[in-house]
Amino acid sequence: MQNLLKDEIYNILSGKSEVSYGTTIQSITSYLNDGKNAGPTLEKEKHFKKQETTKLVDYIAIHNLWIEDIDFSQYVSEGAEQRVYLSGTEHVLKLNDSIYYSSWKDYFYSLLLHNFFFPDTAYELVGFTRESEVLFAIVKQRYVLITDPTNLNEVKTFLTLNGFENVRNNDYYNADLGIILEDLHDENVLTKNEILYFIDTVFYLTGKFWNI
Repeated sequence: MQNLLKDEIYNILSGKSEVSYGTTIQSITSYLNDGKNAGPTLEKEKHFKKQETTKLVDYIAIHNLWIEDIDFSQYVSEGAEQRVYLSGTEHVLKLNDSIYYSSWKDYFYSLLLHNFFFPDTAYELVGFTRESEVLFAIVKQRYVLITDPTNLNEVKTFLTLNGFENVRNNDYYNADLGIILEDLHDENVLTKNEILYFIDTVFYLTGKFWNI
């Protein structure tokens, strides 16, 4: 069963299978891969991200993905990795500079993993913007109205049932898949009508996932 699940995830990351709002993200990761199969290559080297960003900017320009009309008056909150703005009454926009990731490709993989595991709060990549030479991805996500505080023990139980072991604090690891899931505190997992909604996730793929 786990091998089938891993194959399904691999096919999503490589663009062979569909996932919610995955088309644009998969197209970009394929472009950054130069058509190669998904897997760790030069992204392990820190200098690579600068080169990768230059390549990504070319893609953004070619495909008209620059967004200039963000309503910054709709500011909601921010953390180390992103800023959040209201977008109408049912969605939020999140600006993320991929600071938590060694490459943009790893960030896009994380979006695809989120959309696979948590489709009810799937990220839609709508475009990009730049501020002071820093590149930000802009994703759109369903707005979740909180009705109750989140019980982190319930988060732990839910993830354990789905193969993710709590390794420390609010960080988890699926040993069968080789996937890390981090930072699941009570601001990143919300509760509405006794249902958990994962709104901010940080996924990492380990060498075990890629079988290296």
